[in-house]
Amino acid sequence: MEAEAPPIVALEGVTRVYKTGDIETHALRGLDLTVRQGEFVAIWGPSGSGKSTALNLIGALDTPTAGTVRLEGRDLSRLSQGQLSGLRRDRIGFVFQAYNLIPVLSAFENAESVMALQGVPPAERRETVMRLLAEVGLAGMEHRRPHELSGGQQQRVAVARAIASSPAVVLADEPTANLDSETSEKLLDMMARLNQEHGVTFIFSTHDPRVLRHARRLVGLVDGRVDSDVVKAPGTEA
Repeated sequence: MEAEAPPIVALEGVTRVYKTGDIETHALRGLDLTVRQGEFVAIWGPSGSGKSTALNLIGALDTPTAGTVRLEGRDLSRLSQGQLSGLRRDRIGFVFQAYNLIPVLSAFENAESVMALQGVPPAERRETVMRLLAEVGLAGMEHRRPHELSGGQQQRVAVARAIASSPAVVLADEPTANLDSETSEKLLDMMARLNQEHGVTFIFSTHDPRVLRHARRLVGLVDGRVDSDVVKAPGTEA
């Protein structure tokens, strides 16, 4: 019998304390969280609950004050800066609320940028990116630069970029914050489809009810701790 694969993400007793002079801010207080392949998870809670901090730790953009963060079974604290950089490039996709596209690059060039850093051959990059841009509803827009795209279209490019390199997990930090309701719904429908059809693992940080309606698992944080963890039945609302 095959051994069960390790979780994509595992946080064990994670604490994060920020210090400003003599003042300590406890962003996370002994957080335990496990996410497995193919989940569609929303980490939610009020401002200051620790949800963005949790995402930054999972994404190896920050380090915990105490506790362990593992990605695919690897303890991030045991990796060198070079190994962490490679991990972020190869195994983690990022979607930010500010889109973070490179202004001088086209939609195609933005979407292929991580694959180019990985050394993927140009023909393979082109095939993958053109397919993904079509899947996210941007067929025919591959040569447009960010200023020629709407906010929703820019975020779709960001999603295509995030999944083009076949990461273990996509981390989406408030991805709908700058979008109107209709655009948000379309973007979330698209990400839910990518999750269901391709098994892409998504973890959101959000306080947007629209994200909570689409997510299949809701992890609520209050004061840096898990307050609730609910797996929704198919077809139910948050």
